Amino acid sequence: MIISQDKKLVVGLEIGTTKVVTLVGEILPDETIKIIGFGTCLSKGIDKGRINNLDAIVICIQESIKKAETMADCHITSVYLSISNEHINCQNEIGIVPISEEEVTKEDLENVIHIAKSVQILNEHHILHVIPQEYSIDQQSGIKNPLGLSGVRMQVKVHLITCHQNITKNIIKAVEKCDLKVNQLIFSGLASSKAVLTEEECKLGVCMIDIGGGTIDFNIYIDGFVQHSQVIPYAGNIVTNDISYAFSMSHHDAEIMKIEYGAAIKSSLESSKNIDFSNIHSNFQKILQQDELIEVIESRYVELLSLIKDKILNIQKKLYKKGKKYELLSGIVLTGGGSNIACLTECAEKVFNKKVRIATPLNISGLIENIMKPHYATVAGLLHYSKEFYKHNNEKQNNNSFIEKFFKKINFWLTKEF
Repeated sequence: MIISQDKKLVVGLEIGTTKVVTLVGEILPDETIKIIGFGTCLSKGIDKGRINNLDAIVICIQESIKKAETMADCHITSVYLSISNEHINCQNEIGIVPISEEEVTKEDLENVIHIAKSVQILNEHHILHVIPQEYSIDQQSGIKNPLGLSGVRMQVKVHLITCHQNITKNIIKAVEKCDLKVNQLIFSGLASSKAVLTEEECKLGVCMIDIGGGTIDFNIYIDGFVQHSQVIPYAGNIVTNDISYAFSMSHHDAEIMKIEYGAAIKSSLESSKNIDFSNIHSNFQKILQQDELIEVIESRYVELLSLIKDKILNIQKKLYKKGKKYELLSGIVLTGGGSNIACLTECAEKVFNKKVRIATPLNISGLIENIMKPHYATVAGLLHYSKEFYKHNNEKQNNNSFIEKFFKKINFWLTKEF
């Protein structure tokens, strides 16, 4: 991953519509993550997760990587990469196998997962994630880890996340052109969830909504398991476009207006004030009422959040018909750069009629001053995922090492006997 003998280091790379971010983390002995390097660059050549200029995005990746390498004093050779686009799809499937021996073995687990994912998926898609939701053995359901349990037949329910192959190939190609290896491709929505949600929230039921520049990722967790994943190809940039159109200004200047003076809902405590544009751009009309700006922003945010609300209600209806839990008792968790606008909590609570919180990355330390913001939920989540992969690979290596040593001893004894 990184040339270093005495540190366990992992790297996350997010290639978004508005920014490319590289994060270098050190896995400490207590398995927490310490941030030691950070690099960011404005994106060019990618929109809504689709690359439209390969050379431009490669330059952005190289700049982001170089900044992170300089700060962390290391050489990055591989990354965990996030992906989000409108061609992300999800489906829940079931696999059933007979238990080969008296109790469930690792081979049984591998077999039942293989059966569950061996289903028809969308044309030209491939599987990004196979996430076990729960296991059942005979009449006993709701099992999280069936290894070693006795029974005759085992069933698993899984959540599959797929993506169009060509989009996946292109984003990996961009990274590989920077002489980097992609260790794992991870759906951005899962990465963000890993960074901002607590275990308790997932158990009680929660919807995580990551509002980026080009896409909105959202995941629904119920009873501790992910039930739905989806990408909406509209996000923060469409709000900026509305401002640009409404007030005849460039996209760049509209973004400045949104950040400095915008809000998702008009506060009843504050009176409208005049905004003087002369310091931003001489071509603007000089004065604008802030209420007019907020009105444009609010209407679009309400539309986007209402779209997600409708999808949540449809999913809840399907779960209700199947006799499953469907309540989101932990409410709504918003994150991503598009959530960093004034009064969004109040706006979202009106739309969803549930409690809402704006989330920043959890369970990280070190150089976190710059990244403890909703903007960096995805890339922080990549480090949490990479920590799990790192731990899993180490366990496999230790097991393989134990087996090798065992057979070497057997071979030594046999050689000695003869």
